[in-house]
Amino acid sequence: FNHHMFVVEQEEYVKEGIDWVMVDFGMDLAAAIIMFEKPMGIWAILEEESLFPKATDKSFEEKLKAALGKLPVFLKPASKTDKNAHFGVSHYAGVVNYNVTSWLEKNKDPVNETVVELFKSTSTCQLLKHLWRDHPGQPTTAPKDDGKKKKKGGGGKTVSSVYLVSLSELMTTLYSCEPHFVRCLVPNTHKKPGDVEPPLIMHQLTCNGVLEGIRICMRGFPNRMPYADFKMRYACLGAAEIASSSDNKTAVYALMDKIAFDRERYRLGHTLVFFRAGALAGLEEGRDELVIKWVRFIQGEVFKRVRSRVYEKKRDQRELIKVAQRNFRKFLSMRDWGWFVIIQKTRGMIGMPNPEEELRLLEEKANATYGEYKAALDVTADLESQMGALKDDIGAMSKQLSEEQGNVSVYTDRQAKALTIKAEAECELSKQQAILVSEEASRVELAGEVKAHAGSIGAVKKDIDDIELTITKVEQEKGNRDHTIKVLQDEVGEQDEVINKLNKEKKHLSGTQAKSSEDLASAEEKVAHLSQVKSQLESTLDQLEGGLDKEKKSRANLEKAKRKVEGDLKMAQDAVADLERAKREVEGVIANKEKNNQLLSAKLDDEQSLVAKAQKNIKELQGRVEGAEEELEAERQARAQAERQRSDLAREIDQLGERLDEAGGATVAQVELNKKRESEIVKLRKDVEETNISSESVLSNMKRKQGDAV
Repeated sequence: FNHHMFVVEQEEYVKEGIDWVMVDFGMDLAAAIIMFEKPMGIWAILEEESLFPKATDKSFEEKLKAALGKLPVFLKPASKTDKNAHFGVSHYAGVVNYNVTSWLEKNKDPVNETVVELFKSTSTCQLLKHLWRDHPGQPTTAPKDDGKKKKKGGGGKTVSSVYLVSLSELMTTLYSCEPHFVRCLVPNTHKKPGDVEPPLIMHQLTCNGVLEGIRICMRGFPNRMPYADFKMRYACLGAAEIASSSDNKTAVYALMDKIAFDRERYRLGHTLVFFRAGALAGLEEGRDELVIKWVRFIQGEVFKRVRSRVYEKKRDQRELIKVAQRNFRKFLSMRDWGWFVIIQKTRGMIGMPNPEEELRLLEEKANATYGEYKAALDVTADLESQMGALKDDIGAMSKQLSEEQGNVSVYTDRQAKALTIKAEAECELSKQQAILVSEEASRVELAGEVKAHAGSIGAVKKDIDDIELTITKVEQEKGNRDHTIKVLQDEVGEQDEVINKLNKEKKHLSGTQAKSSEDLASAEEKVAHLSQVKSQLESTLDQLEGGLDKEKKSRANLEKAKRKVEGDLKMAQDAVADLERAKREVEGVIANKEKNNQLLSAKLDDEQSLVAKAQKNIKELQGRVEGAEEELEAERQARAQAERQRSDLAREIDQLGERLDEAGGATVAQVELNKKRESEIVKLRKDVEETNISSESVLSNMKRKQGDAV
């Protein structure tokens, strides 16, 4: 924690080239650590005192003061929370006082290994076994001596030694990864739940570096981001500024100055952008506002397009309704017209193809398709012959490959045997080396005994000579084994070369076989394709034959229709001769009618003058009616206009009746006014009816005269 917070963090600031003054937050921590871990430090003295049965807490305290009392970090106790403290240690952030009472008893770890082994081996409680699963325990059966001299056992395991091993493993793990820290605090010294001692907690926060770490974070830049990530995420705040320069610092400074972001809240390094605590939230808020604005704009655009499509659909429907109405009106007006009936009945025959020409084209297409089909059959036969030859080649290659694989298996067996012999030789060599090491240790031990016991030098020398002779034999046997191993390695190398050659040949054969397989697959694909083409051509031929039959039938039907039409034509020619005779007769009648028309034209002029007078009277009557309709367009529309006027007058009469009903309790003047209006309405009705009758009579006379003239 201290290394990360006090050293690595500031080193990163300096490495990135930002303006930063190195702050010494605890570089004197090393003195206290050395005092604990040095050869005659606190840990070593604690281990030593724990091994002596007669050692006490007092002797441990005296030895500490005698060995470490002159160090500047080893101080006299001055604790406000523990009046019985024995010494103090000056850390980088303050003085920590220690009470050594029961340290030796706690460090000896008096749990009996035999009891632990009984717990693990004989207990039926799974929880108890789980609690002691990591404890080595002690075997219940004594191991055999095997004729060897029993060595003296080492000292017992202490809590401090286990702690130091665990601490070393923890530091190795921390230096190999990126750790996150959780600080644990002791709330009080008397282990009472719910009781908090603020001075003790503040002292721990000061001593374990939490306050210093907070101070570094407040002075430093806890949030950081690479330039690439910064540009990608915040380019929306100023895309032009980001693209204005290829230099990362220049572009970022331009963006920050545009959005008025204080330069004290961030720093630009060589590869990272550093932010003070809480500064990054301001950028995020600005980015969120832009994103929300753009999302709303996109939503509005999408809604506009959706509703535009609905509007265009409705508009097109309205226009199409008008077109349909117009076409329907035209149909109603022309459905009784003779030429229109003829056009409708003959429209289906317009653009029909010539059956003979169609039949000729189909025959040419069938001949061409059959030629392609014949060529495809020839190609299929050729490919099948080639495929047979390729299958023979593949069989020969497969046979050769199986023979080569048999040779490779022989070499593989020999190599496996050689490796087995090599492994046995190495095992034997390791055993002999172990014997050599044990004999060397025995020789050293015997040399020590020679110095201790001068009387048995002769026997020991003899044993030494025997041991040296054994060592010589072992070394000679080792040389023989090395020579054997070297020979086996050479043979293995030769076998590897042979295997490599065989593998190359196998690879070549595999490539040839793969190529043949690919050629065979391509040939099979061609055959399948040609078969498919054949089936398609057969189906096409069947369709063409069916079409030919249909064309023959349709041609016969056309011949029948032709004969029928010829008979109709002869009948029509006879009818035309009759019509010509009738035409000549009608022409004579027309000459007589023209004379009558001249007489009638004079009468028509008189009638037209009468009609003009009637129209004038109608216009005068329309002027007297409120909301009268437009002037009559022609004589044929007079009746329709009179009807519309009558409907308007009836509607007005109804409205006036409703008004009369509503104004039933009005004054006498209103009643007289209503009577006048009723009399006017009756008069208007009579005028309209007279006008309608006169216009109808005029129209009927004109129609009759027009019919007589025709």
